[in-house]
Amino acid sequence: MMIKKFFKTNNKNIILFIFTLAFVSLALGLSNMVFSNYFKDAYSVTSYQRGLIEFPRELPGILSLLVIAVLSYLGDIRIAVIAQTLSFLGIMALGFLTPMFTVMAVFLFVNSMGMHLFFPLEKSIGMSLIEDKRTIGRWLGTFGGVKTAFNLVAALIVFFGFRFGLFSFTTKIKWIFILSGAFTLVALILLITLNKRIGAAVQSHRKIKLVFDKDYKFYYILAVLYGAQKQIALVFGPWVLIEILSKGADTLSVLNMLGGFACMFFIPAVGRYIDKIGIKKMLYFDAITFIGVYVLYGVVSGMFAMGKLALVGLPVFLAYGLYVLDMMSESMDIIRVSYLRAIAKSETDITHTLTTGMSMDHVVSILCAYLGGIVWTHFGPQYVFYGAAALSLTNLAVAVFVKIDHPVHTNPADIELEEMPE
Repeated sequence: MMIKKFFKTNNKNIILFIFTLAFVSLALGLSNMVFSNYFKDAYSVTSYQRGLIEFPRELPGILSLLVIAVLSYLGDIRIAVIAQTLSFLGIMALGFLTPMFTVMAVFLFVNSMGMHLFFPLEKSIGMSLIEDKRTIGRWLGTFGGVKTAFNLVAALIVFFGFRFGLFSFTTKIKWIFILSGAFTLVALILLITLNKRIGAAVQSHRKIKLVFDKDYKFYYILAVLYGAQKQIALVFGPWVLIEILSKGADTLSVLNMLGGFACMFFIPAVGRYIDKIGIKKMLYFDAITFIGVYVLYGVVSGMFAMGKLALVGLPVFLAYGLYVLDMMSESMDIIRVSYLRAIAKSETDITHTLTTGMSMDHVVSILCAYLGGIVWTHFGPQYVFYGAAALSLTNLAVAVFVKIDHPVHTNPADIELEEMPE
């Protein structure tokens, strides 16, 4: 009863889905967020190698389109069950083994395949469960807030685990990955339960396909740009702290906690403002935020690299602040999802286009990771971030040209998603 009151809904399926997101977020917080430290501590990778590692991590984002197409007859929730199974197998293997680099990359690929399969399904499942379509923005904000809150819990676990010696990436068994696998298993059980509650007859047996429609051209542009921005945020943002400032997983976990705490309020607020002032204005906000953060990141990382800023004291806290701001900026993907939903011509186009967009952004992610490693090694870290800021100018151009300038729920192109029974 308290849970229903807290989320202001009697929809048991949505509540079950929210718990699923919570455990997935815990699992990712104990794996995805610490992989950079894992690569550095367990395999002593260089900046160039760090970029190359993104190939097995990001390739599933491209292949997931084919996998979803093959498995589409199962429905979204059943594919999500398979996704969490792959994530579980991959992370447990990394937890129990420290194999040679190439074998580690295979297990990393399996874990990443599960993660990337779940991402587009997560959004489509969540939107399908929302009964009042006028509250799409609020619910997307709530989903994002829940995920961020449990990322915060995961960051606390990481901090205390590494600070008190419970976790290490140099031991035979990586207990942090074992715990991540346990949380993944809980999410898997919750998805199986949700599947039983809804029933196969209600699930959408869709034929997933590439959707290259000129009406979605701005969404494709945003997806590609997000791929580049995401890669800088997830790979090279933390690498400034790890490679240049020699910070460990405990330090990054504290910053993840601060960023997570801020995002607990920030993401729901973004959702409310999508409904209140409209997508177009929020696209402006998204673009300007990315540009500002990456220009500052470029200046600070460049001054660190050239010895013009001390590696202790106030400059370090400035780098910490940028890391947190980058987390907040990167979390605004709900703006792009809301834009797609507002312009979608049919319900099936949403999942099709989300998956297509994700595949496109991962092609760019792989390229940006490789080029970013080269640029960092041969020219300096600042140019990686200046490049990201330059790309973000295109976000600003998209905000100028899109036609939507009113709240989502008043958009005449808004579509009615199929309501799911309790």
